[in-house]
Amino acid sequence: MYAITIPEPGGPEALVWTEVPDPVPGEGEVLVEVLSSAVNRADVMQRQGFYDPPPGASAYPGLECAGRVAALGPGVSGWAVGDEVCALLAGGGYAEKVAVPSGQLLPVPAGLDVVSAAALPEVTSTVWSNVFMVAHLRPGETLLVHGGSSGIGTMAIQLAKAVGARVAVTAGSAEKLASCAELGADILINYREQDFVEEIRKATDGAGADVILDIVGAKYLGKNVEALATNGRLAIIGLQGGAKAELNLGALLTKRAAVTATSLRGRPAAEKAAIVAAVREHVWPLIEGGVVRPIVDRTVPMAEAAEAHRVLESSTHIGKVLLLAPATNQV
Repeated sequence: MYAITIPEPGGPEALVWTEVPDPVPGEGEVLVEVLSSAVNRADVMQRQGFYDPPPGASAYPGLECAGRVAALGPGVSGWAVGDEVCALLAGGGYAEKVAVPSGQLLPVPAGLDVVSAAALPEVTSTVWSNVFMVAHLRPGETLLVHGGSSGIGTMAIQLAKAVGARVAVTAGSAEKLASCAELGADILINYREQDFVEEIRKATDGAGADVILDIVGAKYLGKNVEALATNGRLAIIGLQGGAKAELNLGALLTKRAAVTATSLRGRPAAEKAAIVAAVREHVWPLIEGGVVRPIVDRTVPMAEAAEAHRVLESSTHIGKVLLLAPATNQV
């Protein structure tokens, strides 16, 4: 098969489409013929040499994919060759085939094309596990999403609105904020021109956000704590603004607030399977009912993954950037 490899860390040009050995599904794994994959910030970090795959994972980038079941490994039940699926991966999505633990497979939602389904596994798993399983967002509460126009952000807006929450977002342009508003965001904050702490307080009569989903990390830590409501929950899922910052424990104590930080890629397979099962139970019906949908900015041939990385790093996209494998031409 062919896959995107990274012979040496570097810029987008470090991504090389080359022939590699086919993967073989092991115990409890399913071999998926990939039709599409999606680009995530973690892929960029891996390309740059800052985020190695966890032990035992594929060396190729790509944390999600969609396609067809090509073969079943020993001990797999509930799936059949030819099934259309999407999958949460620890790596290997930028390839024509990938072996996936069966617990990380999801059926393509009814009414959605298989190619677009690649935009779902990573964002739905990340948002559901952090906003709902960890931070326990409830109807009537306010969720603040940083990077509202990103893949994560566009999904968080929709899921929070679906459960009856109020949603605030930050983004860096009027165009991006307009896209967030179309998805249901109630409070629009241009972080280049406005102070999100002040804006969230104004919009909530001084109360603050009950839950904050943060991709920035250190740069926003202090301001995020300021923006939290009493009993607020800050969920950190990214470090685009650095990894180290000073935390005012007194402010946390006063607000009886909580800070959590999670990553998805390195979790044990059993934990990922539990998250995927929760997504299938709670999120898939919303997608099949037309309440929630994947937001796809553009598609790029997988062999031209370097261009997709340039788009992601320019931060001009809204939603997800998908990579189309050669087999997509046969759909």
